[in-house]
Amino acid sequence: MSTTTHTLQVKSHNKPDERRAPEKTLLELNHLGEYSIGRMTMQPGWTWADDIKPVVNTDSCRLLHVGYCVSGSLETMLDDGTTATINAGDSYVIPPGHNARVLGDEPYVAIEVHSAGEYGVPAS
Repeated sequence: MSTTTHTLQVKSHNKPDERRAPEKTLLELNHLGEYSIGRMTMQPGWTWADDIKPVVNTDSCRLLHVGYCVSGSLETMLDDGTTATINAGDSYVIPPGHNARVLGDEPYVAIEVHSAGEYGVPAS
């Protein structure tokens, strides 16, 4: 289904509509009509298992992520064992059923255009 927007909207992630800050994580979220776009920053040492799993209470991340990596590196491991590293300048799609960890000493910063609104929200 295609959606048409008739309103021009511009919002800065420097003054986001919403901030979420699970351990070692900052999500700066803007809501633009039915869309939510997030700037995610994960600090060195961040892992999904240590920092997000306790919040959402699932064995692995159940969200589909679509985004662009601004800086840093993130190793992503699917439940089936497939792995990939996302680096600065990469666009990505991560299917549901994954774990991840920040690599190196630089924060991982990404712009998420899918699932940002649901990130870090406890599973129902």
